[in-house]
Formats: sequence, C-alpha cells, structure tokens
Amino acid sequence: MYGTGDRQLIDPRAVIDPDAELDEGVSIGPFSIIGAGVKIAAGTEVGPHVVIKGPTQIGRDNRIYQFASVGENPQDVKYAGEPTILQIGDRNVIREFATLHRGTVQDQGVTRIGNDNLLMAYIHVAHDCLLEDHIIMANAASLGGHVKIGRHAILGGFTKVHQFCRVGAHSFSGMGSAISMDLPPYVMASGQPAKPHGINREGLSRRGFSDETIQQIKRAYKLLYLSKKRLDEAREGIDGMLNETPELEILSDFLGHKGRGILR
Repeated sequence: MYGTGDRQLIDPRAVIDPDAELDEGVSIGPFSIIGAGVKIAAGTEVGPHVVIKGPTQIGRDNRIYQFASVGENPQDVKYAGEPTILQIGDRNVIREFATLHRGTVQDQGVTRIGNDNLLMAYIHVAHDCLLEDHIIMANAASLGGHVKIGRHAILGGFTKVHQFCRVGAHSFSGMGSAISMDLPPYVMASGQPAKPHGINREGLSRRGFSDETIQQIKRAYKLLYLSKKRLDEAREGIDGMLNETPELEILSDFLGHKGRGILR
C-alpha cells in the first residue's frame, strides 16, 4: 500500500504488489519488483531491477542497488514454503547482485541484518544468519546458513564462512579466506583454511581504542594463541584482565559459548 503522495518516487515501470507497505519517501527504481508482505520504511532507496520478496521488513534510509535479490526463499532442501522472514535495519548499503535470503523454521525463522552495514557486490547472506552493526562484507563474501557476525567485523573479498560459524566483533578476514571454525573477536585471520594472524590493530585504532587497550587485547591474543595453554586456561587468564580492560568481556563471552570450536 502506498499513497498518491509518494507516487512521484515510484517509477511507473516498477511492479508493486498491492499488499506491499511502503512509507512516504521510499524510492523504487524502474523494473524493480516488490512483492506481497514487503514493508519498507521512509528514506530507503531501491534501485532498478531489484527483486524484494516477502515477508521482508526493511528499515529507514537503506540504499539497495540494481540487480540485488532480497528476501528470496532459503536455499535449504528442508524448506517447505513456511512463512519465514528477512529483517533489515537502518542505513545499510546493499550493492549490485547481493543475495539475502529469509530464515527457516529449523532455526528461529528469521535472517536479521542490523544497522549501518556495507554489503558489497555479489555477497551472499544465507538463511538464518544474524548480522549485527557496522559490518563490511567485501565483494563476493558468502555466508552459509546460521552464521552469526559481530559488530565491526570485516570480511575480505571472496571470504567463505561455513554454516553455523560465528565471526566475532572487530575481527578481520583476509581476501579469499575459508572460515570453517569460529573466529574470535579482535582477531585477524586468512588462508584456506583460515588461520589466526594477530589482532586487528589498525581497525581498533580507527575506532578509537586507546593504545593501552590495544596492548591488553594483544596480551589476550598471546594467551589464547601463543601460550600453549588449553582454551579454558587461556579464558581464565583473560578473565583476570577484565577489571583493567572491560573491552575483553566480549572475547571472554565468545570463548565461553560452545560453537564449532575456535580457529587456533
């Protein structure tokens, strides 16, 4: 449903289902298709030749470029047409040929993308993925199903992340990395399979982390990767640093949750 007041922002060559809900100020380019069950908030711009399938909810001030496929059925052989959803927050940039799929009932039924993310050309976000805020997925980075990505993580071009993996906040993967285990917060990794290569010092510095805090994060990395301690022993050592460096709490919490095992 969209009112006559916004028709000047809807190209007449676009196809809008009557059951789509577009707020005032939404812009839709020529030859785009907006399906039933799609909700788009004010200020979002959808370029030409974009397909958005519902149920999909898109927040404010997003920019979706040409040929993106948003909210399509999950690529899961167990999917049987259940009404799952894709939720996208505010101020995201979704570039050409990106593919973002809805969730499955085998998980929580939702794929969720937060705010202020840059999803470059040809990226893929599979069913049931959860992306936080300020994430960059460079060209052709791809996520398997059920992947979780923490805030400020950067995935280099052509990075592949195995299903059910976690990628921690402020982490960084090099171009062409194959991530098949959990990548902890603050850690840089690269290779096939990916291996840890220190902390994301440059990224932390750009985000305002002090030199002292970065040094403490580096100490925690050494405990985790260079001390030859067991994982529980390394985590205990990191916990002992929390009073002085509360920024390490996200690393401790990450290590405390069972997943696919961390890259080591």
